[in-house]
Amino acid sequence: MWLILIIVGIIAIVGLGGIGWLVAIYNTLVRLREQFKNGFAQIEVQLKRRHDLIPNLVETAKGYMAHERETLEAVIAARNQAVSGLSKAASNPGDASAMQGLGAAEGALTGAMGRLLAVMESYPELKANQNMLKLQEEITATENRVAFARQAFNDGVTRYNIYRKSFPPVVFAPLFGHGQDAGLLEMPDSAQIQDAPKVSFART
Repeated sequence: MWLILIIVGIIAIVGLGGIGWLVAIYNTLVRLREQFKNGFAQIEVQLKRRHDLIPNLVETAKGYMAHERETLEAVIAARNQAVSGLSKAASNPGDASAMQGLGAAEGALTGAMGRLLAVMESYPELKANQNMLKLQEEITATENRVAFARQAFNDGVTRYNIYRKSFPPVVFAPLFGHGQDAGLLEMPDSAQIQDAPKVSFART
């Protein structure tokens, strides 16, 4: 009720000509928010793909790495945390806390995967496994698509935040339900992917 009264008061001050002006601000805020939400949907698709591939990779490695149970279990545990983080973030894309949690979970998963890949170097038989080769290639391709989608999402969030804080939208954004900046998705794994141990699965 108070929101309606405030808007009515503003319209009374600026005149009927201001209605179109306010509508334009509202529509722009909605459009920019929907754009970055759509960007997050693309991230979600790729991360789900990554999460689905990892158990298959671990299962394949398990046949060769019977004595590396702790390393394998750490990967699965990190993967499960990442799945949970993605679920929370998907329910509210742009929420700063959810984005931070997802970034941390994905970073931990990449760290666990890096340790697994390093251990795999001690198992030359695994390098010749065609299923492992295919899974590794698919995971790498998926990580590249995640990085691309994340950049697009963060660009959309930045555009939304800049518009929301500009004048005059900053005056009316809280009244239209846009009172907080959207959160960027920072994923430590972006750098770790580049620095992770390089594993060659080519036949020796």
